[in-house]
Amino acid sequence: MSQAPAPHAYEIKSASLPLVSFLLKNPDTSALQADMARRLGATPGFFDNDPVVIDLSQLEDPYNLLDLPSVCLMLRTHQMLPVAVRGANEHQLANAHKAGLFEARDLSIQTPAAPRVETVVQEVIREVEVVREVPTNSAAMVIDKPLRSGQHVYAKGRDLIVLAMVNPGAEIMADGHIHVYAPLRGKAIAGARGDEQARIFTSSLEAELISIAGTYRTSGDAPLPSEVAGKAAQITLQGDKLVMQAL
Repeated sequence: MSQAPAPHAYEIKSASLPLVSFLLKNPDTSALQADMARRLGATPGFFDNDPVVIDLSQLEDPYNLLDLPSVCLMLRTHQMLPVAVRGANEHQLANAHKAGLFEARDLSIQTPAAPRVETVVQEVIREVEVVREVPTNSAAMVIDKPLRSGQHVYAKGRDLIVLAMVNPGAEIMADGHIHVYAPLRGKAIAGARGDEQARIFTSSLEAELISIAGTYRTSGDAPLPSEVAGKAAQITLQGDKLVMQAL
């Protein structure tokens, strides 16, 4: 009597992985370290070991001065996980392989006509701490409770309306517009899946981070302009710049 074949111990299936593109423009690792500390130091929890492609397609490095292992270490320091390299020359690719990175040849990354350094908002759906949602007949998600540090809310495929304070350390994200009818002191990410027409509205702009369609600004970049700081404002994306206007 023949025996039934043993069940397979594993299966191989195709899968897609959302990636963050890190567009490198300067081979000087000291300058890179200082810039990352200045721009990301104020928001240490923004990344959560998100997989990253190091994009070298716009890097001018004729003497091959780039130290890829050091770049990888810096990314890991800021909770980014480098997994691949793109746009590398032969020398850079050899170093990438030594650093454990694969070559992302066929990777399609959406970039605007004017390249942005700040291509950081990823299509990762973060786990949302349970927050009571007010029933509504509209397509928007409505939150009527204050959001404290560590809470994340994501309005997938729709707008987000928050009727209470977004405290420092809290993060709100929407594929569409974000409306905060209270002080916005945490992180606000609109157009999370690339909608460049998305906007952010708040009755008091005090945000740690604002982002629209991948272009972002942190409180560490520069103080908010006096005409909008602590005031009712809207943020739009115009070209490759975030524009803040008082309301």
